[in-house]
Amino acid sequence: MQYPRLYARQRPQGRISTVAKLLFGPKAPVVQCILVDYSAGGACLQLEKILTLPDRFEVIYGTTRKRCRVVWKRGMRIGVAF
Repeated sequence: MQYPRLYARQRPQGRISTVAKLLFGPKAPVVQCILVDYSAGGACLQLEKILTLPDRFEVIYGTTRKRCRVVWKRGMRIGVAF
């Protein structure tokens, strides 16, 4: 049985950047990734290389900065919830 999504997904287009940055801490290096799609409740990100990620970190895309947590991982793609 398929459940409807709480938030509709959107693909970045127009003035929203498809490049996102992951911030793990004040002194940790910034990691760039691709914003595949996003909604009000979360996003799908594609990493440039396989990394071990903490459970919680911040994502910056465009002028938006959100605290998030990892929900799922499949290869180089991760799903995060805001």
